[in-house]
Amino acid sequence: MDSVHALTQTGTSDRADRAVGDQPAPDLGIPLYERTTAHAPAWATTLARKYLGGTVNQFILHGNVRDLVQATQPDDQLSYKDLITFLTEELFQRRQAIAVYSRAKGITFQNQASRTDFDQYLQAYDTRNGTSYARQRLQDPVLALQLLDQYFRLRLHDGKRIACIIDFAETVIPMAETAAYSPADRNAIVILQQWAHDRFFLQHDFTACLIAENLSDLNQQHIQSPWTGEILVPMPNASDRLTMVQWHCRNQPDDFQAHSEVSMENLADNTAGLSFVQLRSILADTLTNRVRLTFEKLSEMRKEMIEEAAFGMLEFVATDYNLDMVAGHREAKKHLRQAAIALRRGRRDVIPMGYLVSGPVGTGKTFLVTCFAGEIGVPMVKLKNFRSQWQGQTEGNLEKILYLLEAMPPVAVMIDEADAALGNRSAQGDSGVSQRVFGQIATFMSNTKHRGRIIFFLITARPDLMPIDLKRQGRAEEHLALFYPSTRDLRLELLQVMMRRTGLDIPVEDVPEALLNGECTYSGADMEALLTRAKFRAAALGGENTKVTAEVLAHVVDDFIPPTYPEQVELQTLAAVLESTSRDLLPAPYNSMPRDEVSRRIKELTLMID
Repeated sequence: MDSVHALTQTGTSDRADRAVGDQPAPDLGIPLYERTTAHAPAWATTLARKYLGGTVNQFILHGNVRDLVQATQPDDQLSYKDLITFLTEELFQRRQAIAVYSRAKGITFQNQASRTDFDQYLQAYDTRNGTSYARQRLQDPVLALQLLDQYFRLRLHDGKRIACIIDFAETVIPMAETAAYSPADRNAIVILQQWAHDRFFLQHDFTACLIAENLSDLNQQHIQSPWTGEILVPMPNASDRLTMVQWHCRNQPDDFQAHSEVSMENLADNTAGLSFVQLRSILADTLTNRVRLTFEKLSEMRKEMIEEAAFGMLEFVATDYNLDMVAGHREAKKHLRQAAIALRRGRRDVIPMGYLVSGPVGTGKTFLVTCFAGEIGVPMVKLKNFRSQWQGQTEGNLEKILYLLEAMPPVAVMIDEADAALGNRSAQGDSGVSQRVFGQIATFMSNTKHRGRIIFFLITARPDLMPIDLKRQGRAEEHLALFYPSTRDLRLELLQVMMRRTGLDIPVEDVPEALLNGECTYSGADMEALLTRAKFRAAALGGENTKVTAEVLAHVVDDFIPPTYPEQVELQTLAAVLESTSRDLLPAPYNSMPRDEVSRRIKELTLMID
């Protein structure tokens, strides 16, 4: 039997098992299930099943809750409604009273009969208690919930079917330490918990829905309660987006074709991570404003919309380069090219869950990762500072970021300075924020369904400071170690890349040997700075000829003192040696250096620097 049919036919009897005395069997009243349709949102089906299970009547809707919801009309025609309208008109259509509360609007009802009935209740309450609530908007959450609690109990006793929707629930039961709650906040939590596990409410046809974008913004005790159900409202997938595009263009198909070089199918495929509202904005720009939609414009609009949705905490990284632009690091490039080939062949099952890229400063870690993204042709996003000074905001920011990443595959995620950004299980002194951040990231990275779809690159010069939980197999599985060029050929290769970047063309015979084969080790950043200084000196000499000559370059190389911190660089180098998961990545003499000797030297350097 079809699951929707099964729900419709067995749900009433299942629910009746918990009816008491002469109480009628609760009726969820979801007409959209009675119209067996392929357009019913999966999350709504999940909510119905949990409710009909008989143990949960309170749900927390989170995720893409500010978007439109795909609904089906009685004539089997599609429509798109905001979440609260969908809940009131579709999910709870048969409820005799549907109350909606938010701090901004107070208490509202979805039909005049229930509004009038509640007003009469308030008038009677005012007469009995000498109050004047009937003339107020009732925005205070504790007062509103107390009045609704008494009203619901009366009407449920009369056999009415009731639903209550609390919008922006994070303003009613915000996340905070228990000691920080005011008496009013605690009263609001107690009322909602009573609705969730009070036998009277469970025995009657009552449902409460709390709406919030991030679970981490809500009281954690309430979220973790077995009496509440968490329902994730997901971002639309490619099939959902195509249906939306076709529906929106149903009356203007010729106009869309005339003003778009992107087909409807390509538009749906290339808007991963966008909501229905954002997709509608793109379509309106094409159909109403007659702005031609090109692949370049679509890519630009998508990046802008996702960055705005992430409140600037995600930044798209330009990936116009490929691994041919990287000097040196031959073994690391070889491995990444093999991964790129596997991705292009659709072998996502062999791709590491994530990479740890380590090495001393100036070895081009970030540039290598950026070039790899260009090599495989997937977008690369950089995780920016998501930490906040306000309690609970950091966790909410990270939850929002991870939720967007979930909707964007395939995508590569770069986290620079990962040792500082990702927290630690044992961190102290920040009220547990770093521990919770670490937990969120670790759980997300170990989700095997992300393999080959969301590729993490954790970049750090101090991998020894990162918790082993993030570096283990199943998370950052491959550890790529990068080092300064150690041979003349590698230094020459790096110098030639830096000359192209700085616009110089100096014959190899004019390059001082000290730059290519001397005792001083130059990083890519050092070489770029040295060549820029040579250009500056040539320009400062004046005259019409400002070309960098062999004499100018020799003088600059002799004069240049790269800023070196030998102990720190050695520590970073040895830390990368110890973290490398491939012996081929290690240059001589590190590839034969005993690991216990590396560990001992790291401890010595750490004590020396501290």
